[in-house]
Amino acid sequence: MQNLFSGIYKGKTVLVTGHTGFKGSWLVYWLKQMGANVIGYSLEAPTIPNHIELLDLDIVSVIGDIRDLEKLNQTFEEYKPDIVFHLAAQALVRLSYENPIETYETNVIGTLKVFEACKKENVKAIVNITSDKAYENKEWIWGYRENDPMGGYDPYSSSKGCADILATSYRNSYFNPKEYKKNHQTLLATCRAGNVIGGGDWAKDRLVTDIMLSVSNGKKVSIRNPHATRPWQHVLEPLSGYLQVGQKLLEEKVEFADAWNFGPSDEGSITVEEVVNNVKKYWNIIDYEINETSNQLHEATLLKLDCSKAHILLKWKDVWDSEKTFEKTVKWYKSFYEENAKILTKEDLESYILYAKEKKQGWCYDE
Repeated sequence: MQNLFSGIYKGKTVLVTGHTGFKGSWLVYWLKQMGANVIGYSLEAPTIPNHIELLDLDIVSVIGDIRDLEKLNQTFEEYKPDIVFHLAAQALVRLSYENPIETYETNVIGTLKVFEACKKENVKAIVNITSDKAYENKEWIWGYRENDPMGGYDPYSSSKGCADILATSYRNSYFNPKEYKKNHQTLLATCRAGNVIGGGDWAKDRLVTDIMLSVSNGKKVSIRNPHATRPWQHVLEPLSGYLQVGQKLLEEKVEFADAWNFGPSDEGSITVEEVVNNVKKYWNIIDYEINETSNQLHEATLLKLDCSKAHILLKWKDVWDSEKTFEKTVKWYKSFYEENAKILTKEDLESYILYAKEKKQGWCYDE
């Protein structure tokens, strides 16, 4: 596994903000398997159980808030990361309605402070993770491209749009690719991904998580917005994209210091109700009801990404179709709940890499 991404991560010091979260925990696990020296910086894990503790990894875990610039600076100064993957965020739409101040402080000002810490220590590469919801959503049938305008209806979405604009400003003002190696030593890229699923996510108000929790408690799951369409993908899909972008930045390929979309092919964009029915194939005790409450908060109905840029320039493509994605996700939770907390993270990653090799994904081989 250490030869993946041309072996670029072996021996590198990699700092991941938000490592106690769902995507962050899968990322640090993958990085550790590739021989990276991993530094995690995050708040305490937000749920019990949580994936990061189940993994029991031998990494440096700094518990801190990204809004705490003094602690950020101390951490960066002590460990001197080669590359930073910035995933820490308040990532829930409904919570953003309840607590917009914390959402904006974390997602915008927190990101600003991470960039400042990177600038102070001349970090070589930054991969900034925002969201597909950062785009100004016009509910159209076409996928959004990287040069479409940022926006956001709800506080979460608009905070990610702000964070994306902030990243563009920092790239232009402090990390300008045209001035690389002249006035600075840093390359900054931003990655946007659609809805991700997979084992180990217990965050509130996540569809698949809600289904699994309801099943584990012997209850019928209540779903809202059954006709909302999203691009569903396994968590390993965008992570392979993030890691590939990070590889290019570490290789000092200036043209990759830009914005990137990572999402599934069109068949991966299905409705919420179709998701539930797909999940039922692999755990037949699942039952659901549609929540018809009229005063629900606004959430986008249709949202898709155009990933042509990543397909063409990075040679990146999704590996698992929606069928395999739901199968792997449900089996992870089923194993956890029915086999005494057994987790399938190692097996899923190894399986994903085998599938990627069969599909001749470039990141599987030395270039």
